[in-house]
Amino acid sequence: MAFLQWLKESFQPLLLFASIFVVVLLKLFFKEKSSKRKFNLPPCPPKLPIIGNLHQLGGMPHLSLRCLAEKYGPIIYLQLGEIPTVVVSSARIAREVLRTHDLALSSRPQIFSAKHLFYDCTDVVFSPYGAYWRHIRKICILELLSVKRVQSYSFVREEEVARLVRRVAESYPSTTNLTKMLGLYANDVLCRVAFGRDFSGGGEYDRHGFQKMLEEYQVLLGGFSIGDFFPSMEFIQSITGMKSRLQDTFRRFDQLFDQLLSEHLKPKRETEEQKDLVDVLLDVQKNRSDEMPLTKDNIKAIILDMFAAGTDTTFIALDWGMTELIMNPRVMERAQEEVRKIVGERRVVLESDLPQLHYIKAIIKEIFRLHPPAPLLVPRESIEDVNIDGYSIPAKTRLFVNAWAIGRDPESWENPDVFEPERFMDSPIDFKGQHYELIPFGAGRRSCPAITFGTASVELALAQLLHSFDWELPPGITAKDLDMTEVFGITMHRIAELILIAKPHFPLEKTSDNPTI
Repeated sequence: MAFLQWLKESFQPLLLFASIFVVVLLKLFFKEKSSKRKFNLPPCPPKLPIIGNLHQLGGMPHLSLRCLAEKYGPIIYLQLGEIPTVVVSSARIAREVLRTHDLALSSRPQIFSAKHLFYDCTDVVFSPYGAYWRHIRKICILELLSVKRVQSYSFVREEEVARLVRRVAESYPSTTNLTKMLGLYANDVLCRVAFGRDFSGGGEYDRHGFQKMLEEYQVLLGGFSIGDFFPSMEFIQSITGMKSRLQDTFRRFDQLFDQLLSEHLKPKRETEEQKDLVDVLLDVQKNRSDEMPLTKDNIKAIILDMFAAGTDTTFIALDWGMTELIMNPRVMERAQEEVRKIVGERRVVLESDLPQLHYIKAIIKEIFRLHPPAPLLVPRESIEDVNIDGYSIPAKTRLFVNAWAIGRDPESWENPDVFEPERFMDSPIDFKGQHYELIPFGAGRRSCPAITFGTASVELALAQLLHSFDWELPPGITAKDLDMTEVFGITMHRIAELILIAKPHFPLEKTSDNPTI
C-alpha cells in the first residue's frame, strides 16, 4: 500500500506536466493547421514539436536569424513556442513593415519582463498602441525631447565631456579603461539631464548600485526568455527564477524613483532654464489635468525609459566607435585631422563646431550601420491581418526587424563587413528613419524619439576624444588581439573592455587639484 501511495504521489506532478504539454501541443497543432488553411505564410524552417523554431535562435539570435534569412529569404515565419513570429532582414521589406503597414504593425507584444519592469508597460517603448501611448509619445516629442529642450542641455554635455577628458588624462602614461570612462560619461549626462543630479560623484553612483542595476535590467529585458514564448504557462517564469529577479530589480528602481520624485516635489525648484526632465513631467502632470492624467507610476515608467535607453545607447555607440577607430588607424588619422583643423589650437570642441565635422558624422553613421545598439530593434505586434511581400501575416503576430542584418546586407552595401565611413561622405543616407538601409533607431510611429538627444551626446564626446588625445593600443597588443565578441540583449555591447593608452595632444595644465588638457 505504501508503494502504491508513493507511486500515486510521484505520478501526479508528472501527469500534470504531461497534460500541460499535450494541451500545448494540440493547441499549436490545430492553430498551425488553421493558419495554413487561411494564410499564405512566409517561408518557415522545419520545426520541432512544442518548441517550434526556438532551438534555431541560439545564443546570438541576430546572427542565427541572418543565417536563416540567407537560406529562406528576407522574410521568414517562425513558430517560437506559442508565439507566431515574422522576421524581416532586408531594407525593401523593412520599408513595407515600417512605412507601408506602419499603423497595422505599430503595437507591442506584452513581454513578461517589460510588464514587470515598466509598470505594466506604461512607458513609451513597450506601451501597446492606443490613446495612452499617443499621449505620452506626444509629451516626449513636444516637452522632453524637442530640439529646443535638447539644445538647452548643451552645457551639461560640454561639462561632462570636459570631465571625461580629465578622467582619461589622469591615467596617462598608464593605460585607461575607456569602456568604464565612457559608461560613466553616458550615465552622468543622462542623470543630470533627467534627474538634475550627478550619480558618479560623491559615492552616489556606487551607493545606488547604478551599474549593476543597469546590467541586470539589460539581461532581464534583452534576452529571449523561454517563458515569454509560452505565455499560457506563466509558472515557467517562477521556476526559472526570472520572476523573482524581475521583482528585485523593479523594487530597487522603484525605491530610487520614489526618492527622486520626493526631492523634486519639494518647494523652490530651479528656474525654467535649469529644469530637468523629471521637473518637466511633474509640470505636465500638474498643468494638464483636463487631458489624460499622468499617474506617479506613469512618470516612473517614462523616467526608466529615458534612463535605461539613453545611457546604454550612447555608451555602446562610443565604445564600438573607439574600438573600430583603434582597429582602423587610417580612419582615426583622417578624423583627427578634420577636428583639429576645424577647432585649431582651442582645446575644447564646442557643439557649434559639430556641423562642420562631416567625416566624424560619417564615422557615426558607419558605427550605427555595423553596430546598431538594438540589433533586432524592439519587437512589434500586428493589430490586424496584413499582406507583406505577397505573404499573409495574421493579427497578433510578433515581428522582428533585424537591423543588424540589414546594415550588413550586400544588396544594400558594397563591402558590407568593412568599416568604411567614406561610403557616407557624398551620400544622403541618414539614420533618422527615412532610409531603410540604416535603421538603428527604427522608423515610423515606433521609432526612437530620442535620436537628437543621443546623437548630440555621441558626436561631442567622440570629437573631443579625437581632438584631445592620440590613441594607441598597449605594448604587445595588436588590433587582431581585440575581442570583438558581442553580448546579445535588447542592446548589444562588446563583451571585453577597451583598454588603451591616451597620449595628451596638448600640454597638461593644472586647474584646481586635477590636470586638464
